[in-house]
Amino acid sequence: MMTKTLLLATSAILFASPALAQVAPSPTAPPAPVAEEGLQGVLVFTPDFFADQRPNSALDMVNRVPGFSVSDGEGSRGFEGSVGNVLINGARPASKNDTGSAVLSRTVAANVDRIELIRGGAPGIDMQGFAVVVNVITRSQSSSESIVEGTAFIFAGAPEQYNGSYRFTAKQGDRTWGFTLSDGVAINDSAGVGRSIRADGTGRVLRDESYFNNSRGGGQAIRGNFATPLAGGKIDLTARYGLNDYEQVDRLTNPTTLRESLYAEDGSSGEFGAVFTRPMGTRFSSETRFIHEFSDFDSVSTSRGRVGANVSPDQQFEAFGNSSETILRSLVRFEKSPAITLEAGGEVAYNMLEVDQSFSIDGVSVPLPSASITVEETRGEAFVKGTWRLRPNLTVEGGIRLEGSTITQSGDADQEKSFFFAKPRLQATWTPMPNNQVRFRFERELGQLDFGDFAASSDLEDDTVFGGNVDLEPEQRWIAELTYERRFLGEGIVSVGYRHDEIIDVIDRLPLDGGLSAVGNIGNGTLDRLDVNIVLPMDKVGFTGGKIQLRNTWDHTEVTDPTTGETRPISGVRASQPAFIVSQDITSWKLQWELAYLPRLSETSYDPDQTSSFRGRDYFEGAIEYKPTSTLAIRAQMNVWDDFETERVVYADRTTRPVAFIERRTIDPRTFYQIRVRKTF
Repeated sequence: MMTKTLLLATSAILFASPALAQVAPSPTAPPAPVAEEGLQGVLVFTPDFFADQRPNSALDMVNRVPGFSVSDGEGSRGFEGSVGNVLINGARPASKNDTGSAVLSRTVAANVDRIELIRGGAPGIDMQGFAVVVNVITRSQSSSESIVEGTAFIFAGAPEQYNGSYRFTAKQGDRTWGFTLSDGVAINDSAGVGRSIRADGTGRVLRDESYFNNSRGGGQAIRGNFATPLAGGKIDLTARYGLNDYEQVDRLTNPTTLRESLYAEDGSSGEFGAVFTRPMGTRFSSETRFIHEFSDFDSVSTSRGRVGANVSPDQQFEAFGNSSETILRSLVRFEKSPAITLEAGGEVAYNMLEVDQSFSIDGVSVPLPSASITVEETRGEAFVKGTWRLRPNLTVEGGIRLEGSTITQSGDADQEKSFFFAKPRLQATWTPMPNNQVRFRFERELGQLDFGDFAASSDLEDDTVFGGNVDLEPEQRWIAELTYERRFLGEGIVSVGYRHDEIIDVIDRLPLDGGLSAVGNIGNGTLDRLDVNIVLPMDKVGFTGGKIQLRNTWDHTEVTDPTTGETRPISGVRASQPAFIVSQDITSWKLQWELAYLPRLSETSYDPDQTSSFRGRDYFEGAIEYKPTSTLAIRAQMNVWDDFETERVVYADRTTRPVAFIERRTIDPRTFYQIRVRKTF
């Protein structure tokens, strides 16, 4: 079940934000955003602000809101705290997987009335734990639109891939409907060729091999959406069904050696979502939401090879299963006054994962802990929260969630555990003077368990099999966060934030009997984070329509290693990930260009038997987009890694931890190009 798509998240660093093509002023600067009267935490952007950039969709507009980065949420179990920071007409989409960015991508720009940037909270707005959200308000006139989009991915030295979609949306009065057909691809920007050298603890070379890896996959899906007035309120419905597949190959060779590992998976997934909102008098309103999601998968990992005339044993790890989540959530909102809003409600959920797995060597079965299990969770949550604008420049949001859950396991392991947690939250937003804002947050967060960690898994490329852990408990965090934001020159921003987490029951790797390891709770830890984001409009220095952005997140984590007893970082947390972005809008040519540079990127994971890491340097992404009309956009993009390296240090035993070998792979990832055409009509 475990695959290596090391850098899929790397591109997300760029694409999950306004990124490369944020707002840049034309020679005639766009109108400055206007704060709503008496609401210092809300900035309103009208279509005039975006006119020079010729946006095709509402997503184009949101991606150009200065100082905002789109997040579609983590998609973890439950609704509260797992959805994104985009609202449409004051509400989130009917389903978690029908994300805010997906809804905006099928909403044409002409149907947007205004965009509200809400910083720190506003009456009637559910922030869902975010300090900043956008609320996209659409027009009410009748219309119908279609959006056709196609993208070609062209790789140096590998077959090209293609994806495409068709989106139709219609609106008549208060009723809207539409559908989306999509054919997508999975892209791994760490795929390429290179060299792998394995040496023992003294530096003596044990293996020197050429390395090759590649992957491809995709999926086809159909989604329908429908919204209409009902019983004095409004109901939004969405449904989706899709098929997906993925395959990956890793190969090591020299004149006398072949080592190859293969992975393949296919499956299906679907969902249904409904949300009913209704006013209850002049100051009360209600919202009831139902979500059901399901998926199934079938995967196989194989490893084979030869050294000279000796053929290595064939290893095979198979897994198949299915999962589902059902959520019912309801709340009542009371607007006591324009300055005070109160909410109270509850959520119940049922989650399930059923998985069967097997591992064999040359056809002989090898027992695994927790190979075939069913994990079920029933969970209930009650919450109350409120937003109070004490003064025009000071807003306080507070609340508490009370959660109780029971996790039951059956199959290879029979066990039942119950949990209860109180999750308080306090956020204050202070605007001491125009264009200056201070935000403070104190909150207890509860991590959502990944049910896949209860079952066994494998990484046969590294000859590793992981056991399942039936004793997993949720990770808890007490978070204190302080952010200062300064806006200047219309679209310039300086934002500095500091965050400290006290983490209880850190989830990381721990040792199991029989020489196996698993994901588990390894004790308490801490995280300290510094976020810096600087956006500099460059018109004043003669770079008309230009902008420079610098941002970085520094993370320092500490936890006690369960194998060595020594203090170390938490696995999978990147210590630093800087990005430098230059962009320009050339309005007279109807185009924008952008260039992003990531000087370095690294991540380390700690296992009882090994330490593995990757390091990337000098990542470039360049793009140019031409919009000859307001309904047509043509974009070309190039992605280049200059250098990418993985390292694995394997220990001979867990007690004294002498180095058995060190394996380093230097990879030259393939340069790839994208050409995207999008037409709205």
